[in-house]
Amino acid sequence: MSGDSNKSELILNLDKLHTTDLGVVRIKRNLSLDVDDVVRWCRNKIQDSNALIRREGKNWYIDINDCIITVNAYSYTIITAHKLKK
Repeated sequence: MSGDSNKSELILNLDKLHTTDLGVVRIKRNLSLDVDDVVRWCRNKIQDSNALIRREGKNWYIDINDCIITVNAYSYTIITAHKLKK
C-alpha cells in the first residue's frame, strides 16, 4: 500500500475516531489542551492539509503543529498525543 492510500484510509474513517477516558486525560495533559472535545480537536488536526500521516505497524502517526498524535490503525482509538521535543 502506498502512503497516499494509507492516509486516505485514515481520513475515510475519521468518524470511527475515539479515545478512552484515560486517553482524554493523557492527551490534555501532554499537549496542555483546554478543550472539551479532545476527539474533535484531534480529528481537526488530522484533517489539516499540513498534517503528515504515516502508518507504522498497527499505528498511525500524525505529525502536525509540533505534536504527534498516535492512533491505533485497527480500532481508530487515539492512543496518545505529545509535543515534539525541540
